[in-house]
Amino acid sequence: MSPKGERLKDEGSRLQVVTAGAIAGLVSRFVISPLDVVKIRLQLQPHSLSDPLNPLRSAPAYRGTVATIRHILRHEGLTALWKGNVPAELMYVCYAAIQFGTYRSATMLLQTGLPRRLPDAAESFVAGASAGALSTALTYPLDLLRTRFAAQGRHRIYTSLRGAVVDIARDEGPRGFFRGLGPGLAQIVPYMGLFFVTYEHLRIAFAGYNMPWGSGDATAGVMASVLSKTAVFPLDLVRKRIQVQGPNRSRYAYGDIPEYKSAVGALRTIFRTEGFRGLFKGLPISLIKSAPASAVTVWTYERTLDAMIRMEEGEKEIIP
Repeated sequence: MSPKGERLKDEGSRLQVVTAGAIAGLVSRFVISPLDVVKIRLQLQPHSLSDPLNPLRSAPAYRGTVATIRHILRHEGLTALWKGNVPAELMYVCYAAIQFGTYRSATMLLQTGLPRRLPDAAESFVAGASAGALSTALTYPLDLLRTRFAAQGRHRIYTSLRGAVVDIARDEGPRGFFRGLGPGLAQIVPYMGLFFVTYEHLRIAFAGYNMPWGSGDATAGVMASVLSKTAVFPLDLVRKRIQVQGPNRSRYAYGDIPEYKSAVGALRTIFRTEGFRGLFKGLPISLIKSAPASAVTVWTYERTLDAMIRMEEGEKEIIP
């Protein structure tokens, strides 16, 4: 029991938590893969959405999610919506396993290793930020590979995962696998901070209200997630643009992606050439996919962990 007389936030052994997290990531990734491919394509199109002198119809880019899906289906086929799924599956399995395992360990350490218990919001922030940062850093090469496969159009640059690894290592060196890691890590802490600060304020404001779609707490959580994800989205877009830099930059679906020297330089260039809206390309589909992704991940995680705990308890009852 914790100092407050409550149960620890996570149950089960470390192996059970890691296994359940890995399975949850695997299932969730497959379900939302098409939405993720569309989001990446929208983020990578280097054309202004509002410049009347450079309409998108004259460029290999399309306005919105539906037009992008139609273009992919017409020119690349249904399976193209799962481009990059193999490295993405590996990434999500590893990411979810590391994230859940780190979150559990950090939470237990904060609950039992400090002289005084931190407030719940601070405890969740520290544990969540630590888990997110470590998971992002350790799985980043797989994230980069996922982006590059999803960015391929009808002309394939990498024919296999192994071939991609060999080509990047040969042409770009070890640093090539970590292009864009800076903005990737930079978005985690502000995201977690904004989420918990917003959630705590909205939770109090909505206390006692029952919405048609759920409780006040659930509504506060959804709104906090949308606001915090929107605030840090430009960093996610910059990360995607930097991930496809390198010797093959001109060979992806959008062949005229500019060359960026740094994350700050990328932000400035995108703002100058594509406008403020350009920093938020792919945001709607990103927000749409986050709901089913989170729901599938949490649902699968909870039931997988519960099943493993029940199996272990059943085995203990059988063995004298």
